Amino acid sequence: VQALRNGSLCLRAGEIHALVGENGAGKSTLIRIIAGAIDPDGGELWIGDQLVREFSPQHARALGVSVIYQQPALFPTLTVAENLALGLEPPGLWRRVDRAARQRQARELLDRVGASIDPTELVGGLTLPQQQLVEIARALGQSSRILILDEPTAALSDREVAGLFAVLTELRRQGIAIVYISHRMEEIFTLADRITVLRDGETLGTLDRAEADQQRLIAMMVGRELATVFPARPEEAVGGETILRVEQLRSRAVGLREASLELKAGEILGIAGLVGSGRSELARTIFGLHPVDGGRLFVRAPGGELQPASISDPAAAVAAGIAYVPEDRRRHGVIPELSVAANSTLAVLSRVSESGLIDRSAEMELAAQLATRLRLKAESLFVPAASLSGGNQQKVALSRWLATNPRILILDEPTQGIDVAAKAEIHLYMRDLTRQGIGIILISSELPEILGMSDRIVVMRQGRSVALLSASEATPESVIRIAFGQDASG
Repeated sequence: VQALRNGSLCLRAGEIHALVGENGAGKSTLIRIIAGAIDPDGGELWIGDQLVREFSPQHARALGVSVIYQQPALFPTLTVAENLALGLEPPGLWRRVDRAARQRQARELLDRVGASIDPTELVGGLTLPQQQLVEIARALGQSSRILILDEPTAALSDREVAGLFAVLTELRRQGIAIVYISHRMEEIFTLADRITVLRDGETLGTLDRAEADQQRLIAMMVGRELATVFPARPEEAVGGETILRVEQLRSRAVGLREASLELKAGEILGIAGLVGSGRSELARTIFGLHPVDGGRLFVRAPGGELQPASISDPAAAVAAGIAYVPEDRRRHGVIPELSVAANSTLAVLSRVSESGLIDRSAEMELAAQLATRLRLKAESLFVPAASLSGGNQQKVALSRWLATNPRILILDEPTQGIDVAAKAEIHLYMRDLTRQGIGIILISSELPEILGMSDRIVVMRQGRSVALLSASEATPESVIRIAFGQDASG
């Protein structure tokens, strides 16, 4: 697979330049070439008035290029000052460490990015936004002229995003060129001065923000217009009999206090709330990943009545017809080194094995059925899951649990970090599943997704479910007011 065929990018000092495209469009490959991680097969790279002939991370840093990835590249067991020193202090075996100077330098760099972080604190104790600020501070210490950020806000709250934007705006004022990669359109139009679009390994063009709009960008990215952002709800009444009831569920281990909800067959029940409100903790507790300290769960068996359920582990949840696709697909959704086929069948090994040995032909047959069902795009079912785009990795994670034939499907951030076309496919597939009678619990930090996809919405705050809204009465304002602790009337 040739990831990049004709990638071009013209970056100016003192601008924020957005780089957008579907997963697999070539963005990461282009950035890795600029960062010196891989050699190009052709073309030229100029930084300032210098033609780059040596492609290595060390040479890229010497030319003023710094990359901040979605997962910070820091040592968690070292202090902030020590992490900064690793990228800034000269090498040498026989050298006395001036700890006072190291602390002063760390404090000066952290002040430049507006970070009130103690330089003596271990990085492992910092939040993700704080770690990103440490990496930006290190880039400034290296006198970087070009700062590249790859999906920096994927796991940040709105307040943390606003703080990051303030830092980037100040760096732009200082003349630093910033490449900003994101799938979030609202961020692109808020932050970027210019936008370059890649598709299928080629640069389609660069637009000034004033001449770009969402529909035009999407059409350039996917080669067609997406008629609607979210699929229409069915005209017929949504939701049948209740298949899951949660009554005042509590788990001290994760701060879940009193959470209640009711899921009906064939509906999408959205769970909204601020980061830390207990949305994911509720999902994991229902799935048996956290201990239950109080409250009750009821699950309806096929053709039966609602019955009390004791779900102490994921195996019990699967047996009860519950499936859960976690938010962090890279850590918990797929095993990157395993093949697509192995990932797809992990939850149903008993169906593809005999006497403790995996029947590879049965594994491939089931994986092929799931791949067709989800329109998975992969070179083959033998390739490792790590080689797939983010949207296709998410499909693999989803296929694993669909193989269990669930009646209740919990999706935690199912479209986080994937492109608009892949989002549209997953949204359509969710609607298809509800037509089959599957009830879906949808957790998303993107409020438009919650409002656009949900038939009803539960709002959570501080580990409690505090409101239930129908699709017709839920608005961005009402959900935000409730999430912040105000009543719906404001």
